[in-house]
Amino acid sequence: MSATSTQSSRFTLFPRLSGAAVAGILIAILLMAFLVLPVAQVIYVAFLDARTGALTLQNFEDFFNTTLFQQSFVNSFYVSAMSVVVATIIALPLAYITTRFNFAGTAIIQSLGFIPLIMPPFVGAVAMSLLFGRNGTVNLLLNDYFGFRIPFMEGLNGVILVQSIHYFPFILINLSAALRNIDRSMEESAQNLGASGLRLFRRIVFPLAMPGYLAGAALVFIKVFDDLGTPLLLNVNTMLAPQAYLRITGVGINDPMGYVISFILVAFSVFSLWASFLFMRGKDYATTQKGGGGLSKRELSTKEKILAYGVILLILALVLSPHFGLVLLAFGTIWSFSPLPDGFTLQHFHTVFTESAQYIYNTLLYAGTAAILDVVVGTAIAYIVIRTGLPGRKWLDYMATAALAVPGVVLGIGYLRMFHGIQLPFGLGPMASWWGIIIIALMIRRLPYALRSCMAALQQLSLALEEAAENLGASKSRTIRRVVVPLMAGGILAGFVTSFATAAVELSATIMLVSRASEAPLAYGIYLYMQSPAGRGAGAALGILAVVIVALGTYLSHRIIERDRLRTGRGEAEQ
Repeated sequence: MSATSTQSSRFTLFPRLSGAAVAGILIAILLMAFLVLPVAQVIYVAFLDARTGALTLQNFEDFFNTTLFQQSFVNSFYVSAMSVVVATIIALPLAYITTRFNFAGTAIIQSLGFIPLIMPPFVGAVAMSLLFGRNGTVNLLLNDYFGFRIPFMEGLNGVILVQSIHYFPFILINLSAALRNIDRSMEESAQNLGASGLRLFRRIVFPLAMPGYLAGAALVFIKVFDDLGTPLLLNVNTMLAPQAYLRITGVGINDPMGYVISFILVAFSVFSLWASFLFMRGKDYATTQKGGGGLSKRELSTKEKILAYGVILLILALVLSPHFGLVLLAFGTIWSFSPLPDGFTLQHFHTVFTESAQYIYNTLLYAGTAAILDVVVGTAIAYIVIRTGLPGRKWLDYMATAALAVPGVVLGIGYLRMFHGIQLPFGLGPMASWWGIIIIALMIRRLPYALRSCMAALQQLSLALEEAAENLGASKSRTIRRVVVPLMAGGILAGFVTSFATAAVELSATIMLVSRASEAPLAYGIYLYMQSPAGRGAGAALGILAVVIVALGTYLSHRIIERDRLRTGRGEAEQ
């Protein structure tokens, strides 16, 4: 065979790949190694007979024949469903009143309604116990003045209350947007046919807003079903996520029940999304024009205004109570069997900055590195999906987004199972106990947030700008580096901030992967402090730092997105 034919054969067997193809392959390997395979490993072990190595359903039979696991399954479903109900009761009046009626303060009310999302639920759990627990502020006052107590925080009630207050903004945001997009003519037609009041809302308004409501309700259900930190801090262990954590950390990495529970957690997350889609399928919620002006707003009478403001203030007082309680706990001296702390001090913050500064440093390192990796990978996936014709490019988007359906505790268990036997070089020890695995877990968990921001930024960028650069002689890589990335800077920065702020308070995955307290992040430090009454003040101080980080991140992300939106609007107007 000649040299020419040999060279031709070599290029046929190993064609030269473009830069986008190489990036796509590397990202696919990354997602397979740190998302798909760990989760697949968890699912596989759930069906594995530990003694024979054969596939079996015996593990699931043992699970459903064990009273503790039966109770945990029922409790998780009950808490998730009731959290959706309570969150709806909280969100529905705020959404309807602020979109249906004309009165001052609507924007402020909506903004205050979104604040609970800033505080991770496990951070406010102890503060809520001090406010609404059996010997908390509210019940002490009720007992002193009226002679009775209300079991707000008893057992599962406490988990439901905390989770509902934290996650109800998902319903509020989606439902408010849906109500604003209802075609006004639909409402007017119903009124002309005699519908009004509750009948109008039940038969016309709410059904038309159903897509937005279901989107929010599905998110609430999934988040509550998968949450680990809140039940643990409230000492409610008879739920699936705490049981998965306790089985793996207590019984051992080979305990099959931990994997069975993990499989059920993933299955229910996927099932919730599928059920909401199935409910919507085949039903037409379209109106004759987009938005249609929203619901027709009307003025309130004096009595109606008083009633509306009373309802709103009551709801806002409830949903902002965790923040109020956290501040009291952080600055209070002793708070036990009394409506308020005995005194106030700055000692807890001194303790945090002198004895627990490592938690803050680790958080900045882990969350910052994970966020950088997120925007790099997110930008690459966005470009491959939107700007190239590579086969299978959509699967990169699907795989990255699938992280939303994987609970943090499941991902952590998957990493422990898959990487516990891999020894790293340079004396770093097992990969499963290496601090870098925490960064990888945070990166995978928050990748969908950065990806959505990068996709939105690239979709707003005209292809003509890239073509112009290439016509002037710039290579594809130079065009991406000098034109595309700078013009996407706003979306990339928004994705970075969002990923950083949410990764900084991640507990479910990190609690599984922290091997030494010196390598623990902020969320784990809060969890440790909150285990004892003596440490709750310092834990609350750390919690305030966590809230500040998330609040600043949310604010900066919002400002960046709004700035880019205004800039895009001005550019379109000039054209």
